[in-house]
Amino acid sequence: MRSVGARISAAMCAGGRTLSEPRLSPDGRAVAVVVSVAGATSLVVVPATGGSESILTTAPAIRRGWGVFDWMPDGSGVVYVGSDGELQLQDIAGGPPRRLARTEGASAPAVSPDGRRVAFTVDGRHVAVASLEPGDPWPVRISAVPDFCADPAWSPDGSQVAWHEWDVPAMAWDDSRIVVGAYDSWSLPVPVPVPVPVPSPSAVAQPRFSPGGELGWLCDASGWLNLWHRDPAGTAQPFLEERCEHGPPTWGDGSRSWVWSPDGSRIAFTRNLEGFGELCLLDVDSGDVRSLDRGVFAGLSWSDRSIAALRSGARAPDQVVVYRMDEGAPRAGSAASTSTKPPRITVARGPVLGFEAAEMVEPEVVHWVGEDVPALGPEVHGRLFRTGRHCVVGSADPDATPPLIVWVHGGPTGQHQVGFNARAAYFLDRGWNLLQVDHRGSTGWGRAYAQALRGEWGRLDVDDVVTGITAAVAARWGDPRRIVVMGGSSAGLTVLSILSRYPGMCAAGIDLYGVTDLFGLEEATHRFEAHYNSIMVGALPGAASVWRERSPIANAAAIRDPLLVMHGSSDKVVPLEQSERLMRALNPGVPAELHVYDGEGHGWSRPATVADELSRIDAFLTRHVLKGTHS
Repeated sequence: MRSVGARISAAMCAGGRTLSEPRLSPDGRAVAVVVSVAGATSLVVVPATGGSESILTTAPAIRRGWGVFDWMPDGSGVVYVGSDGELQLQDIAGGPPRRLARTEGASAPAVSPDGRRVAFTVDGRHVAVASLEPGDPWPVRISAVPDFCADPAWSPDGSQVAWHEWDVPAMAWDDSRIVVGAYDSWSLPVPVPVPVPVPSPSAVAQPRFSPGGELGWLCDASGWLNLWHRDPAGTAQPFLEERCEHGPPTWGDGSRSWVWSPDGSRIAFTRNLEGFGELCLLDVDSGDVRSLDRGVFAGLSWSDRSIAALRSGARAPDQVVVYRMDEGAPRAGSAASTSTKPPRITVARGPVLGFEAAEMVEPEVVHWVGEDVPALGPEVHGRLFRTGRHCVVGSADPDATPPLIVWVHGGPTGQHQVGFNARAAYFLDRGWNLLQVDHRGSTGWGRAYAQALRGEWGRLDVDDVVTGITAAVAARWGDPRRIVVMGGSSAGLTVLSILSRYPGMCAAGIDLYGVTDLFGLEEATHRFEAHYNSIMVGALPGAASVWRERSPIANAAAIRDPLLVMHGSSDKVVPLEQSERLMRALNPGVPAELHVYDGEGHGWSRPATVADELSRIDAFLTRHVLKGTHS
């Protein structure tokens, strides 16, 4: 399958490092970033103007991911979640950290403005406050009895904590609430927290107080996940209403897609524009908005006169950037505000060098007609990447239609935004076109579109992908003889359902740690998704026949196209047994392979695994789709 002169190798995709949660120091002079490389994770500090990195954390290491640390208000150190799940206080000068509390399962630490306390979530179940001073009381729970909590944030006077919470069977993006709890002493009982009144049902997320005490958050009550706030009269209302999303769904702590300015007069926020991204600036008083930069942004923070964020794009590998808002950045609404951009400084980079030289490509937004959904219509969305290679793999004809990988995102509540994707670059470099499908149920297209998959997972998503493949053939987005469908986790169910219901439509399928048996998933999956299937398929026992019909294992005998399955032995979300049972249910003679990665979980954490995955897919598609021919 590998075309002559491939410029992106599997080792390049596996190399480099993962960056998350960039946070400016309180004085804006430094940026702390969570850096993961070769299975090890550290908190790294780098000057906001660029320069040498310093590794801050030692043992215990900081937990990988988002929602894992916060700065002390005076910049003297950080509070972080260790790899053991406990809170640690780390001095900025280095040295051993000090354990704050024997509370495993801590997340989303938020230090109080006076630097004496830290609020955090415990096992995603409740919000607690612990002291940062030796000898003070143990943590006190301040939440009531919600099923899930996320992202606590202090008021500027330190008397209140706001957080995001919800109850099962709803997921956070179905129906949730912002709650404010009063807390200014260690006296008990703790006052009962009070929900902020917002329309219900609606999804909310990311509560955050302004320096003046105004509470803001994200809410989709208008039909799109937009910026909202509580006005002086206590009424919840949108800051601005736009037909685009200002943040992602809450799959965990730590999302920071918007942030107040240090004086509270402006808000930096992100836009999701049909999968593409944009960083914008809102003037709170005038309501004027201007664009700061294009790209997919995450982890926004604003200190002094600087904004830091994680930025990426289809042609821009992940990088931590800092914008100097005092240089070339007039206030929104001024005459120069529509044309002048603040300087952008890159202070850290994730992937290895070499991707830019491979002439990576931007996708185009495409649409096709699917099943008509009441109150929504039949339109389905996606993004098409056309390979930049001049010669198509498997053909000597430079004008031949390229083979096509139809890539389905997981979740199923989610989306492949147009951020950097090394795996996508790998296949584009080898002459494949890529179609990313935003089936109904995807985020980024408004609440109604995302909610359309309720009760329909395993049916509507399958139909949307199938009509996408049909549209791809009609529009020559891909060679109809060489179309491959690929996806992981929930998208694995979609892939397997297509192969069983539409044999011969695809030349092959690739299933990464996918769901094969809904009943088995319900018994074994983790707490966060324990009620997800009831929403997306139907409540048991009444919907048992639907669960059986939509479980790929029940229809595995109908699969006849080549299938590659990969799974981690330590997957706690979709257990390995799901893939093992599927393989046993396939008919003998089906060209199917299962490869198990020892010690890996729900997704890959080791560079060697990533490199092997890509090489294995490459070889599999060469054998079964391209028939061993080369350009």
